[in-house]
Amino acid sequence: MTFHKPGAAGPAVAFRDVVKVYHPDIRALDHVSFDIHAGETVALLGPNGAGKSTAIDTMLGLRAPTGGEVRILGGAPAAAVAAGRIGGMLQTGGLPEGAKVGELVDLFRRLYHDDRSTGELLALAGIADLADRRVEQLSGGQTQRARFALALAGHPELLFLDEPTAALDVGARRKFWRSVATISAHGTTVLFATHYLEEADANASRILVVNHGRIVADGTPAQIKSYTATRTLQFTTPSPDPAELLRLPGVNDVLVDGDAVTVRTGDADETLPALYALGRRLRAMEVGGGGLEESLIALTSGDGAGADQRTTERVG
Repeated sequence: MTFHKPGAAGPAVAFRDVVKVYHPDIRALDHVSFDIHAGETVALLGPNGAGKSTAIDTMLGLRAPTGGEVRILGGAPAAAVAAGRIGGMLQTGGLPEGAKVGELVDLFRRLYHDDRSTGELLALAGIADLADRRVEQLSGGQTQRARFALALAGHPELLFLDEPTAALDVGARRKFWRSVATISAHGTTVLFATHYLEEADANASRILVVNHGRIVADGTPAQIKSYTATRTLQFTTPSPDPAELLRLPGVNDVLVDGDAVTVRTGDADETLPALYALGRRLRAMEVGGGGLEESLIALTSGDGAGADQRTTERVG
């Protein structure tokens, strides 16, 4: 197992043994330590109540840790916020009623001395056509994109996104991640929390998995997916019988769509010979690794104690 070597300027985010307690019985963060380095795009994943939003709020200086230390861009979170070096797009918080979207974005870009025009920021967020719309007239998805435009004001060095594509349709989500890729390509460090696992798989260079307030896994999407032994078999066969396939050794799940079959198995070495022994005509056989969903279930099921000991170090 290997770790990143800090650059000369140090990590963009440094968590050092961070604890956050809301109540004697509620420990949202439990001795969490990790670094995020400049230019990374990091997904923070885990079940509801795992501590993701608390971690982001702590990095933004919205909540003070009960113990440990949080350093953002080499200093205290409040200093980075005050200097306009970070941007945040959170689940909570509204927009001032009566304001037009373009006026609001223009105000923010002036406050943060952004050399980009209001039009550029609106285009980057995918809302160029909403400049004259008042914020109370926006749909949920449009409001999300307006928040994104505000978060980008000032060319933030570090961008926090908490469930950023909630309420966005499929097309808008794709445009959103294209914008994030553009921002990242220009050097901005991005940390996002999402329940859309396919987004984390496709857009993150690294994934942190949180469970019960602790980091239980840290690695690339491919490395996180390797934590489960589940494999996916995809093939076609005439008139497949789901009951027959479910009886094969190692099989956990079967999905049938016409002649197309997807089988999830915990032991592909046992399943494949038994499948061929059925004497069926099998075509277009593909054997793939387990998905991110299976790995997250494996990492966060139960009390997570075993996962803590296996995966708290960075996978290399």
